Amino acid sequence: MTTATTSLDTAVPEPAAPGAVTRKPRAPRPPPVAVTPAAVERVRALLAKRGKPSLGVRVGVRTRGCSGLSYTLEYADAAEPGDELIRPTEDITILIAPKAAMFLFGTEMDFVEENLKSGFTFRNPNEKGRCGCGESFHV
Repeated sequence: MTTATTSLDTAVPEPAAPGAVTRKPRAPRPPPVAVTPAAVERVRALLAKRGKPSLGVRVGVRTRGCSGLSYTLEYADAAEPGDELIRPTEDITILIAPKAAMFLFGTEMDFVEENLKSGFTFRNPNEKGRCGCGESFHV
């Protein structure tokens, strides 16, 4: 759409051509994974301890375990084609591997510290079940 200027220097939209399709602007797409402040802090600490510059961490899934899929987390030195980039803060980047995006949409990534264990947890609304040990899931 172009704009015309009136004598008062006020932008006035020009009428659309007859038969032209006007489209509403798209709303921004929500990130496929929500990252909690605890997860951001843990990723920040891991990247600081690594000892070499990294772009961030990549979250993915792979075939493994009793139920079929398990979450993976690895350092990412560079973005790969198709990666979704999530920037929960200015200094932290979470990359979502392309083949994992459809399994992770709507997931919340958190970091939990308990008396006997600590680690990243994923609350995934797409999960239909988990194995008994909790290491794998299916959708």
